[in-house]
Amino acid sequence: MRDAFARLARGQAVLPGVINLDIPENRVEVHVKGAYLRDTPHFSIKVAGGSWDNPARGLPVGHGLVLVFDAKTSFLTAVLFDNGYLTDLRTGAAGGLAADLLAKRDVDRVGVVGVGVQGRYQLESLLQVRRPRRVVAFGRSADKAAAYAKEMEARFRIPVELVPTIEEAVRDSDVVITATPSREPLVRAEWVGPGTHITALGSDGPDKQELDVGVLAKADKVVADRLDQCLRLGEIHHAVDAGVMRPDDVYAELGEIAAGMKPGRTSDEEITVADLTGVGVQDAAVANLVVSEALRRQLGKSIEV
Repeated sequence: MRDAFARLARGQAVLPGVINLDIPENRVEVHVKGAYLRDTPHFSIKVAGGSWDNPARGLPVGHGLVLVFDAKTSFLTAVLFDNGYLTDLRTGAAGGLAADLLAKRDVDRVGVVGVGVQGRYQLESLLQVRRPRRVVAFGRSADKAAAYAKEMEARFRIPVELVPTIEEAVRDSDVVITATPSREPLVRAEWVGPGTHITALGSDGPDKQELDVGVLAKADKVVADRLDQCLRLGEIHHAVDAGVMRPDDVYAELGEIAAGMKPGRTSDEEITVADLTGVGVQDAAVANLVVSEALRRQLGKSIEV
């Protein structure tokens, strides 16, 4: 992910716009993202869908697949039937990268809002770059929150405390992760103290929002994964529409910091926000890695067409 975002910042990527296809009457949303990282063997087109009613059907919320093409011939090289796993993986890794670039080096407390799939992947990725002393988590379902705490403690040997409100998860946390499909603000500016880093990743559609616009107005550095995309889909677009910030107020894109073009956090007192809407270069990077390794190891099933 670090390399993919750095390439994007250096102009070494081809990145078309995202296609969003929503079916509100069925609570279904679909995202189509494509990209090519220059000087890599493949480009990719990823289709990821989800339905919030799927768990009642005994199905996972999300799924997806990645079409991988030869960059020289444009012929199809592989179809990755990952059922959304690679999307989950790269989203978690982007959160870990954002925390590595923007969070304090010494992290005592992490607050997690949302105990679903990304609540798990984000914490796992964060632990690759920081070692907090404890985690506090909020989930709407007491049973799911309890299962999350038990699983995370067992996997990572770190204390996880469940709290009854989002405010308690946010206040006094050095890193806050919001991983929900919320369509109304969850995190308030008055709960966010000096030195806090927030990774917000749920706002991948124009109607989604996890942070009150006052949070972005209060932040010292607001960072977009891709600015033109965040102005349409992310937390940033809500803040701009509300008039509390301008596009020029966005400090940087994540890739500019990853590439060393701009510094990340420069003091322990800064409040930083990473607005992660999910960028096609992430999928292209993962697709190149998976297909190259599959070919090298002779994995997968060949199909004559």
